[in-house]
Amino acid sequence: MTVLGEATTFKRDWLDGFATAYGRTVRKVPGAYGVVARRAPRPGKVAVVIGGGCGHYPAFAGLVGPGLADGAVVGDVFTSPSAEQVYRTAREADQGGGVLFCYGNYQGDVLHFGLAARRLAAEGIDSRTVLVTDDIASGPPESPERRRGVAGDLLVFKAAGAAAERGDDLDGVHAAAAKANAATRTFGAAFGGCTLPGAAEPLFTVAPDAMELGLGIHGEPGVRTVGRLGAEALADELVDGLLPELPSGARVALLLNGLGRTKYEEMFAAFPRIHRRLTEAGLTVLDSQVGEFVTSLDMAGLSLSAMVLDDELAELYAAPCDTPGHRSTGAVLGPVATERTEDAGLERPAESPAAGPVDRALTAAMLRLEQQEEELGRLDAVAADGDHGLGMTRGIRAAVAAARAAERGGEPVSGALLAAGTAFADAAGGASGALYGVLLTETGAGLAGLAPAEIGPVALSRAVDGAVAAFTELGGAEPGDKTMLDAIGPFRAELSAHAARAGAGAGPAEAAAAWGEAADCAAEAARGTAGLLPARGRAARLAARSQGHPDPGATSFAHLVGAVAEAARAALKERADSGAAEPAP
Repeated sequence: MTVLGEATTFKRDWLDGFATAYGRTVRKVPGAYGVVARRAPRPGKVAVVIGGGCGHYPAFAGLVGPGLADGAVVGDVFTSPSAEQVYRTAREADQGGGVLFCYGNYQGDVLHFGLAARRLAAEGIDSRTVLVTDDIASGPPESPERRRGVAGDLLVFKAAGAAAERGDDLDGVHAAAAKANAATRTFGAAFGGCTLPGAAEPLFTVAPDAMELGLGIHGEPGVRTVGRLGAEALADELVDGLLPELPSGARVALLLNGLGRTKYEEMFAAFPRIHRRLTEAGLTVLDSQVGEFVTSLDMAGLSLSAMVLDDELAELYAAPCDTPGHRSTGAVLGPVATERTEDAGLERPAESPAAGPVDRALTAAMLRLEQQEEELGRLDAVAADGDHGLGMTRGIRAAVAAARAAERGGEPVSGALLAAGTAFADAAGGASGALYGVLLTETGAGLAGLAPAEIGPVALSRAVDGAVAAFTELGGAEPGDKTMLDAIGPFRAELSAHAARAGAGAGPAEAAAAWGEAADCAAEAARGTAGLLPARGRAARLAARSQGHPDPGATSFAHLVGAVAEAARAALKERADSGAAEPAP
């Protein structure tokens, strides 16, 4: 949502601010809503003048500087600048070599830039025009003149600016820009509308469970509405849109462009799939840029542009430039392999009928925590960042995979718990990841040297006592601070009391019963944390918000030990029904 700026003065205010912030690079055109490069181009150089409505930063004013545009003129939000503004900006940028106008293919821009070109001609200033028509969603391949200009603007502007910088005459700069435009294709998607300055509501909306494919940079309708897609599925849609118009075996430069609200990290998440798909299709990616280049205020979405490179376009694309919104060092282009991190902890382990005892217990916990992921996230979002459910899911999946591998490798219960705790902490991260890791590893340490059939309530209680002591030392929490400890403490106390009643001679069946009773105490205690106020961590700063809501850490602990209790009871019943001797939990 755009919250800064008034509708009537937005163009003036932001352009004044831009020219002030980047006054060493650009200067305002007297009497016009335009900027030109502060460094005067050499006499006789072709002036590349770009422009369009504002709301697309860094296009257009942010692309003025050495190696790119010599001037940019801006209109009101999503509105063409007037012919007078275009004329004044072009006159200020002209160095005697003529003017190349380059802008997106929109009717208002075509009319006003065209009128300005006529006025320049009447004064003896020669000009040429290249309309950017990269958006494949807005017209068929056989009618490129119907296509609008979107993020491919930057690639075409870059070619024109580099050609002018190397000294090409007006016809040469025009030819280079036209060639770049013919070689550039873009396809985009949006999942949230933009809000105009001063407006209370978005210009358009997209349903929360949908996204628009083929949307432009002004909120024009997309060509297709689909359900919300993940990063890889959306990457496939973007690539599938472009591939039919990219020649087999081509060398390409890629531009993954954010439309204003989509974060860089989100775009990076989609990019490996994009790169891999194009490479598998026989294309060679010589360079790629991920960022915001042609935006649409605060629109949520992104677009993928590809420019097919021959030797000349590769040279122009790679040439150095230095502007507020885009820089290039002039590095030599070359193919780059897709980077892919191999992380088994990110994969969900399937249930295994031949699992060992730790694997079975943690798999039960995994299934429960997966079911509760959304609710745990909701509880965490009350006074923190809302990632507890996701962290628990990541952690427990890694723990299951590690425990399974350890048990299949011959590790005892203690070794499997050590592997599980280490994997949990690594995959989950954050404070909860570290604390759950300690609980698992220290419980394993307390069971060292014991086979499953030797783990009775006394041994289990001692192991948990040691784990809780390490947990408390590491976390520093006290009972009543509204943390996991408020569920762990009652769990530990009930387990210890049951062990004292059962005595040293009790075996695994009694240990499973003790665990079940302790898990019930943990569940009751977790619900009771709703009446507490947090005293530690991020939640303490927003303590009042959490009043009436259970602590997410205490809740996840109760779910984990409760699921393990159910798995143990099921295992006992299964073994009893089969007539087996003393069952292992």
